[in-house]
Amino acid sequence: MNMIDMTAVELSAAIKARQTTAVEATEAMLARIEEQDKIYNCYVTVDREGALAQAKEVQAKIEAGEMTGSLAGVPVAIKDNMCTEGVLTTCSSKILGNFVPTYTAEAVLNLKKAGAVILGKTNMDEFAMGSTTETSAYGVTRNPWNTEHVPGGSSGGSAAAVAADECYYALGSDTGGSIRQPASYCGIVGMKPTYGTVSRYGLIAYGSSLDQIGPLAKDVTDCAAVLEAIASHDEKDSTSVERQDTDFTSALVDDVQGMRIGIPNDYFGEGLDEEVKAAVLKAAEELERKGAVVEHFDLSLVEYAIPTYYTIAAAEASSNLERFDGIKYGYRTEDYAGLHNMYKKSRSEGFGEEVKRRIMLGSFVLSSGYYDAYYLKALRVKALIKKAFDEAFAKYDVILGPVAPTTAPKLGSSLSDPIKMYLGDIYTIAVNLAGLPGISLPCGKDRNGLPIGLQLIGDCFQEKRLIQTAYTYEKIRGTFRFVQEPGETEEIRRGTISPDQGSQHETGINYAEQEGQRHE
Repeated sequence: MNMIDMTAVELSAAIKARQTTAVEATEAMLARIEEQDKIYNCYVTVDREGALAQAKEVQAKIEAGEMTGSLAGVPVAIKDNMCTEGVLTTCSSKILGNFVPTYTAEAVLNLKKAGAVILGKTNMDEFAMGSTTETSAYGVTRNPWNTEHVPGGSSGGSAAAVAADECYYALGSDTGGSIRQPASYCGIVGMKPTYGTVSRYGLIAYGSSLDQIGPLAKDVTDCAAVLEAIASHDEKDSTSVERQDTDFTSALVDDVQGMRIGIPNDYFGEGLDEEVKAAVLKAAEELERKGAVVEHFDLSLVEYAIPTYYTIAAAEASSNLERFDGIKYGYRTEDYAGLHNMYKKSRSEGFGEEVKRRIMLGSFVLSSGYYDAYYLKALRVKALIKKAFDEAFAKYDVILGPVAPTTAPKLGSSLSDPIKMYLGDIYTIAVNLAGLPGISLPCGKDRNGLPIGLQLIGDCFQEKRLIQTAYTYEKIRGTFRFVQEPGETEEIRRGTISPDQGSQHETGINYAEQEGQRHE
């Protein structure tokens, strides 16, 4: 098998069997990024020297028998909202365009302990606010399946990098579906764990009560292995949960006999694309044939999830982004008169339109006179949504449904209508409001060849049930991989048509000089 085509677990096994080395795998990934990322724009920063140095160090430890884990020696990409010591971390925003952290996020440290090799930082919607990776200050990321379409967001750079084989797996963050939706659009596996399972220390916050770090990978096995590596209790994160059941790879069992699977009728109404509906229901039928008990039921409160989510998330964002003032770090306007003018101009020039929109919305719902009417009411509805899921999980082991109403939209079509973009999160955001785990995996393609995602939702701390169900379905479905083939977007894939924007940072390589320089 070609090394590029291997999964993360397969590559690590090949390295330990001395069929290849961590250095060779890292060099292959760096060459691939240099060759094709000018087309996809998955990365904001590529740490070439750092990655090769890590690979040599990890290889020595593998040969000495000091590193034996299932991810040792495997190159990984990190979403650009997780701090990495000495490596630029921008949240794809102009306001953090020069920010180099002095510490590393706990989840990334856990990967390093497992022997991962950090390739660089992936593109994202600015401060994770968006569903298409089009709000990035460093240009849009393109979907490898069709470069005229978005990869989803906000973890679109991570998802596209995995799909395009520019890394073996990646970390993303999920506030309202930002791992699962891009995984669906890019035809890979993405998992949002139970809130508190993975430390948020070092994750630059969007909505603190909703954010959770999770894996994006080629298959369910890799997903389970990565989650096992990054899950840990962390005293530096007050919301971190101490768990004893994080041996997630033990759930890689091909068996759903007697598994109770519920399908919410509310997820299959108006607005759901017929091809998505058919593919998801077909997946349910496959699991039923395998021995699962599948039933339809009414979940309720689904229509209130979006306003509840955007009220709470925007309120928390307006508080979290208050710290970016041009004083301590980040962008500061050059021309200002006095302190308050400097604050105003730095934030006005540093933040993009979508971030400003959510800060303003959040400030409004928290303001005197509106706090009770909007924010407190949203918190009450959030509690009702959690209660509705509790009642559902009294009857079912797993809830099955679509990830998004449609497959990946065309570039530019969502940004013109923010409300439409928000409505695209209707099947994912309730999971974050209730703190539940959810996984997305491909279950088919539409008539245009774009991937369709299947979402499985579990009760709190029931990731193993999700992994077992997903693994069983994956065995039924077979391999699902993006392969570059000649087609209508071949000119773009070859690079003869350049992306509208692109501004990856690496010394000596400048794919779009007018947009910025790549850092290494």
